[in-house]
Amino acid sequence: MSDRRPLLDYGLPALSLVLICAGGYLGLAVAPAEREMGEVYRIIFVHVPAAWTTLIAFTVCLGASLTYLFGGRWGADLLAEASAEVGVFFSAVLLVTGALWGRPTWGVYWSWDPRLTTAAIMAFAFAGYLALRRFVDAPEKRATWAAVVAIVIYADIPLVWFSVKWWNSLHQLQSNPQTVDTQMHLPLRVSAFAFLFTYLYFLRLRYRIGQQRLALELSEPPPA
Repeated sequence: MSDRRPLLDYGLPALSLVLICAGGYLGLAVAPAEREMGEVYRIIFVHVPAAWTTLIAFTVCLGASLTYLFGGRWGADLLAEASAEVGVFFSAVLLVTGALWGRPTWGVYWSWDPRLTTAAIMAFAFAGYLALRRFVDAPEKRATWAAVVAIVIYADIPLVWFSVKWWNSLHQLQSNPQTVDTQMHLPLRVSAFAFLFTYLYFLRLRYRIGQQRLALELSEPPPA
């Protein structure tokens, strides 16, 4: 374990940085301009990977929350909190890049489109989940309440994913290999892995911070 930790501590951020640079170069210099949107579409090489990573992070939070409720393992609770916090960060990237994309494409930074609205609800709901954890001092009560809340608010995730299919939405359908030019596949995949490894690095850091805080909480003597 002692041999792996430095490798992960330095290897993950290094790999993420290399892939971010490679994805940026491929997206800006190699991928062709889009037929309808021209050059502005290139923000998808940040926006789409941010969306995928956000959904992964919140799904990990859901799985860890269920694991804690049925198994009572502190590690699962720490993983749920860490993944939710990193997911909120990536959801902010998702919303900001979406707004920057929307202004030249739709004429406005924000529209109450079903996809945008459900994505905003998702981000603020998980931010509320993190706020709840700050307001509850008892570790066991905090972990239980947070797990239940995470499971409830995860119900918004299917709405985010299927909103453009269920409603007549301004937002386009999800990007996939069949809906984008083949020359855009590699930049998207490289950027997706860049975001994934960045998520794993942040998750690892946040999990270790949670471990240290929990150890301090459990070591404190009970109140008189």
